[in-house]
Amino acid sequence: MSGYVTGEGGNMRRFSAGDKIIYHKPKRSFRPGPRARQVYPLEHGEAYHYVVDKFWKVDKVNDDGTLDVVTRTGKQNRLLASDPNISKVHLLQQLFYRKRFPDMN
Repeated sequence: MSGYVTGEGGNMRRFSAGDKIIYHKPKRSFRPGPRARQVYPLEHGEAYHYVVDKFWKVDKVNDDGTLDVVTRTGKQNRLLASDPNISKVHLLQQLFYRKRFPDMN
């Protein structure tokens, strides 16, 4: 099953089961990890806001505009398909990050 979802600016984004995506997950903590990027101190400088890239696969495209995705460890998440933090993986990213995506048989 595949579906079109209206994204920002009215763009149509198409997702299908098996698509590899990168979810740019925003986080906050006192100590960003080694994969943190876009690191900014919060208002009083005691903690940081940053982004961590998550490498997931689309398991199912739902009629309500959501995606069921699978993490590398097998956990299930549901995301809005129009979420601007989702980006579809391009060919070079698939090759470069191939070991970071979950295996789906």
